[in-house]
Amino acid sequence: MRRFKQALTTAVLTALLVGSTAGWASESTGSALSGPLPGTAAWLADESLGKELPDPTTATPSEVAVFFADLTDTQQRRLAQDHPTVVGNLDGVPVSLRYEANASAGEQVLAYDPRGRGLIVRVAGDLENATHVSVLVPGSDIDISTFDRTAQSAADLQEEAGDDTAVIAWAGYTTPSGIGPDLATGRLAETGAERLTRFTEGLDATGLPDPSLFCHSYGSVVCGLAAPDTDASDIVVMGSPGMRADDVTALGTDAHVWAAKSPDDWIDRVPNVEVLGLGHGADPTSPDFGATVLPADDVPAHDEYFTPGTSTLTAFAAIAGGDL
Repeated sequence: MRRFKQALTTAVLTALLVGSTAGWASESTGSALSGPLPGTAAWLADESLGKELPDPTTATPSEVAVFFADLTDTQQRRLAQDHPTVVGNLDGVPVSLRYEANASAGEQVLAYDPRGRGLIVRVAGDLENATHVSVLVPGSDIDISTFDRTAQSAADLQEEAGDDTAVIAWAGYTTPSGIGPDLATGRLAETGAERLTRFTEGLDATGLPDPSLFCHSYGSVVCGLAAPDTDASDIVVMGSPGMRADDVTALGTDAHVWAAKSPDDWIDRVPNVEVLGLGHGADPTSPDFGATVLPADDVPAHDEYFTPGTSTLTAFAAIAGGDL
């Protein structure tokens, strides 16, 4: 009976409280995108180069990078023009070429898929020449229609960190939407972790520095699941409901793990348990977890960890810029 009550409490409270307060639907509507990238069939049928193009579904980012490195600039640009939905979303493609393929979606867009609620990835700063790279992984209720606030957080972090740092706003997974079971489970986080891992592999394949991951709310669940398979130098979580790990050792990463939680963040009311797949586990700011805890006393709310002037943004910028 005690186990049942604990599971029920976890399910109810986590479904009500985890994630952003922006979405208040009666149930979660998140359905992770699946299947090949739009335009894949036409891409695979293209014989203009006299050789097969890499299959977007099966080719690794390293294989994609090798393929594009063997092409002339003219050949690369023609592929971007003829197959923008593939080139613009394919990890391992050169950064400038992805920008070109996604030009219709805005400046410095590394990925854009308007299907469903949509996925988008945008860069603040000079990614191709950056000494340091950070990836901002948002929590629930973030999609193309609400992406601006994630993009603004990335811009604020990049400005604070300096010109040698690029920050990527990565809304590259389907987040939970509204109130429902997706908030309390790891279903969407598992798919998100696979996408995040592939994305960071793509950064590595194109010769970029190992990134720092900044993971907000449900995004910290994504980062926790991705941790063993990324080459991140740092993993920073804030307003986290848990990372689906008991402690830093269980994350299986060599990255330095940092955590922040404001005393005014309602996430503190979420039970830090994981029972029968519900809930996301230990609080990353607890002493037993083993993360380095960052100051957050001046953060006024769950969604304001990147607010200019806060102690968290100052600390985040030091980490992003390699000064911590």
